Amino acid sequence: MTRVAIYDTTLRDGSQGEGVNFSLQDKLLLTKRLDDLGVDYIEGGYPLSNPKDAEYFRAVRDLPLKHAKVVAFGMTRRKNGSAESDGGLKALLEGKTPIVTIVGKTSAFQVTEIIGTTLEENVKMIGDSVAYCRGQGVEVFYDAEHFFDGYKLNPEYALQTLKAAEAGGATCIILCDTNGGTMPERVAEVVAVARRELKADIGIHCHNDCELAVANTLAAVRAGATQVQGTMNGFGERCGNVDLVSAIANLAIKYDYEVLKPGSLQRLTEVSRYAYELANMNFRSGQPFVGLSAFAHKGGMHTHAVAKNPASYEHIDPALVGNERRILVSELSGQSTILSKTQKYQIAHDKATMAKILNQVQDLENVGYEFEAAEGSFDIIVKKAVGTYKPWFQRLAYRVNIEQPATGKPITEATVKLSVGGSTEHTVSEGDGPVNALDAALRKALVQYFPRLDEMQLVDYKVRVVNPKEGTAARVRVVIESRDHQDVWGTVGVSENIVEASWLALSDAIEYKLFKDEEGTTKNGN
Repeated sequence: MTRVAIYDTTLRDGSQGEGVNFSLQDKLLLTKRLDDLGVDYIEGGYPLSNPKDAEYFRAVRDLPLKHAKVVAFGMTRRKNGSAESDGGLKALLEGKTPIVTIVGKTSAFQVTEIIGTTLEENVKMIGDSVAYCRGQGVEVFYDAEHFFDGYKLNPEYALQTLKAAEAGGATCIILCDTNGGTMPERVAEVVAVARRELKADIGIHCHNDCELAVANTLAAVRAGATQVQGTMNGFGERCGNVDLVSAIANLAIKYDYEVLKPGSLQRLTEVSRYAYELANMNFRSGQPFVGLSAFAHKGGMHTHAVAKNPASYEHIDPALVGNERRILVSELSGQSTILSKTQKYQIAHDKATMAKILNQVQDLENVGYEFEAAEGSFDIIVKKAVGTYKPWFQRLAYRVNIEQPATGKPITEATVKLSVGGSTEHTVSEGDGPVNALDAALRKALVQYFPRLDEMQLVDYKVRVVNPKEGTAARVRVVIESRDHQDVWGTVGVSENIVEASWLALSDAIEYKLFKDEEGTTKNGN
């Protein structure tokens, strides 16, 4: 098996994506997870760019990394200067990493129009910078920025810049599709040329502006690249970088390359979702391999076939990448779907109960419910049908009041009155809006009885008008997505009153969490 090294730049290039921001602690936590996954290189940032990155390189030295090597990123020396006196290179070396990555210009257009120097000076900048860092005892990777665009304009000069980096001592030269506009066949063709011209290892760094970053990365590896640079979940500027999750899975499963550490592939889904959490971003449901919908089946014909043999509608076993199969419930469902979704209740022999569940789902969807994104609510329907449902609490009353002062923001207050285990709880909370206030009051009443509710958080809230012809009196469907340390689940509520619809979805979310924790405790025996 050919080994392909994985170089993760989530902490540097990924953090340049819109809405992505990692704290110092986030960067250290993700570094540890990436090391556990078996990533070979972790680019921690650019030491000269901000104090946080400089502090990261000091703090990361105390992490007991088992596999990955931390890399500091920087640029070639300034034009018309010397490498020895360059502040950027000095800061790069002060990171005290075993490897540094230096980025330089490969395109003649970028050299003359952007940095404003001569082609000859740019070649010297590359060679001097690499040689100086090598002379300080560190390994050097060279990122050839805008390589594919530069090669298209002036192939002789583009190759000259690569050879300058190689002559300076770079052990790996990474060809960058910086603008993300190159086609896969062109990537393969040009990587093959670079492979013939250079003795150093070749890497690939693709951006996703044409939705081709993964295809381009695979094409580059097939043409001779042995290092892949990218980010978890494709985080990055503009349309993002290559998604390392998809790149790794395709290389390992489809092409049988050796990547990561043995046995690590099954942790892809876990690490992908962990990166989303640190970035405070919602999961991308349709993300290949690791998305919630990647192995989700909805149509009755599909679910019937998958129940017989998953290979009928799945290209791999989801467990290979740590994901799981999901059977979605909707009005398109047949009894095979209900059978698949209720296996843990062992009611396959009870055709009447399965028909009852299916009929209820179809009736509820007819009035506006939707269960394909609300598996938590569906599970509660099943519990009620099979007789295992027990209410954890009973609503006695709730009230939401919104007060708008003459100046300033509206003040929202929710009052909740519940019966819990024979006791009455009456709580009041303020929130940013009615749903936030209701959620806070509900949790305040329940957390003393069920402390693990503190683990649960609401991560998404969607509202959809069901029958718009009714105008402001139309029914609305509220779908809430919740998460704890282990799972993500959806719940749904429908009503002409948006607050009531929200209450129904919120209370289902909490009940599902309590049932889930109870079943886990029973299963684990503690």
